Amino acid sequence: MIRTHWSDHDWHLIHTEPQAPSLHMALDEVLTDEVASGQRPPTIRVWEWATSAVVIGRFQSLRNEVDSLAAERHGITVVRRISGGGAMFIEPGNTITYSIYAPLSLVEGMSFQQSYELMDAWVIDALGELGIRAWYQPLNDITSAGGKIAGAAQARRGNAVLHHVTMAYDIDAGKMLDVLRIGREKLSDKGTASAAKRVDPLRSQTGLPRDAIIQRMIDVFRRRYGLKDDALRSTELDRAGELARAKFATAAWTGEVA
Repeated sequence: MIRTHWSDHDWHLIHTEPQAPSLHMALDEVLTDEVASGQRPPTIRVWEWATSAVVIGRFQSLRNEVDSLAAERHGITVVRRISGGGAMFIEPGNTITYSIYAPLSLVEGMSFQQSYELMDAWVIDALGELGIRAWYQPLNDITSAGGKIAGAAQARRGNAVLHHVTMAYDIDAGKMLDVLRIGREKLSDKGTASAAKRVDPLRSQTGLPRDAIIQRMIDVFRRRYGLKDDALRSTELDRAGELARAKFATAAWTGEVA
């Protein structure tokens, strides 16, 4: 397989209404498989969240990562994604999440570290245009002098690669520490103020509305590589809805690694 470049592909953009966490997980699987099979062009999807969530990585232990009682108390849905990486704490309006569904040829011959750096480069440049000096921190973080801004995860399925990123626009550090066990252990001796520094929200660094940051990101990608506005097809939503019910919303999948 010959390695391709971003501009070799006809990129499409999906940015729709808020979705349930389990449906987001299912859409990632459906759209990755569609790009792999050639049924959909390479696509960027900007997520909107219907509810708060904790998203754990494919191979993480539910018990080790999440305080389930705290999550239930705060009304937070816990879901497991198809990619690796660490747990993400999500609140609607406080998070910027997007997925890239790309042909595998875009990362042909690359190590995971190289592919993460490639996939994150354009958004780091977009942050630069907003006045944030950000950089890629191996293996899967985007960070700045103020602290971590985003975490990424990847999965390769067939002839496609899924790369998704969760960025902190704003954050309730106290709630995050109440729900995430790992974060709590790392910061137990430093307190909530330190948690806010470890994950430094884009709101504090830019002073801009969330929508303005998302728009700048889209504008940078469109300017560089082209980007056509698109929407989810009814067949994609139907497949994802069924997959959410049968897999991603079930206790068996979420607790697969107890």
